Amino acid sequence: MSLGPLLRDMAGDPGIVDELVAAARACSAEVARLPEEENRRHIAVLFMAGLAAFERLTDPSADDFAEATRLGADRAAQGVPLSALLSAVQAGRTRAFEIAVVRGRAAGIRDEVLLTAALEFDRYAGALERHVIAGYRTAELELRRDGHDERAALLRRLLAGEPADSADLARFRLHPAGRYHCLVASCAIDQRGGLFGSVDGRPSGLTPRRPADAEVGPRTLVVVSPAVPLAEAAAAYALCLDALPTAVRDGRRGVHDVTGLAAGTALAMQPRLAAMLSDTLLGGLRQDDEFHRELACTALAYLDHGQRLDQAASALHVHPNTVRYRLRRLQEVTGLPPVEGVLDTVRVWWALRTWLDGA
Repeated sequence: MSLGPLLRDMAGDPGIVDELVAAARACSAEVARLPEEENRRHIAVLFMAGLAAFERLTDPSADDFAEATRLGADRAAQGVPLSALLSAVQAGRTRAFEIAVVRGRAAGIRDEVLLTAALEFDRYAGALERHVIAGYRTAELELRRDGHDERAALLRRLLAGEPADSADLARFRLHPAGRYHCLVASCAIDQRGGLFGSVDGRPSGLTPRRPADAEVGPRTLVVVSPAVPLAEAAAAYALCLDALPTAVRDGRRGVHDVTGLAAGTALAMQPRLAAMLSDTLLGGLRQDDEFHRELACTALAYLDHGQRLDQAASALHVHPNTVRYRLRRLQEVTGLPPVEGVLDTVRVWWALRTWLDGA
């Protein structure tokens, strides 16, 4: 096997991007605090550009490094230290090289061919890092010129519950007696009014007006609190942070009120209790049994649709009698008693959701 087919095989393997993302996030705590989707987007483009440059066997062009420059600029705007960014880039670079060597040797490619490719790879990776640094430094200077550092510092103080000088508030058009929505987003958003920036690498903000779905990107997730006084902003922001993983797990996009995510967020804060509940109520189910997973999915759909057989059947694209049969079989397998009352419904719903997440 020659080097070209090996590179094409790597380009077509989505698992490689997963490994590079994991390596970058494991190496840098600041990068790991960013949304995983944000990491994945940049790494996928950098990886594909690198493979394309290798396969052309020509010097990389400026276009090959455009995403590297953009990566540096984005991380500067998000407040990620340059040293942390470079650590993540180098970790991904090292993992990509390790994968290429292992696959190359397994494919029977001679060591001298791999060595030549390694030298080319190192030259490309060095140029990539220089473009990352250049993008970071350029963005850093621009951010300083428009007062971004002061804006971000004020936002961090307010969302950490620290007092802010009235002159600083007035400078950025915040009113001490005003009420503001706290928000946290999966990626940076362009919103007019209020105060926006990066807090611990996470796009965050305070705004007098709740953003609309049309104002954020189609792939962007925003969790927003009700309008609160500035003195309560830190507590509201903490609730938004707690709710964000729940919204991400559910595959949400657009703008979501933290209150609408309350139940899932509260339950997610008790993983040990959830595991105990699942083991107690559903101990008879086996996670390697496809029929058992089908029973659990049917029961969850039944509860999600207000315990209506017809609506659950429609959602699952089966006959209502099929839903009835599966519910009866679930009771037989687990000994689960009939669900009665709101608290009982929540208990069983939580157990089913936890069991299915494990499966």
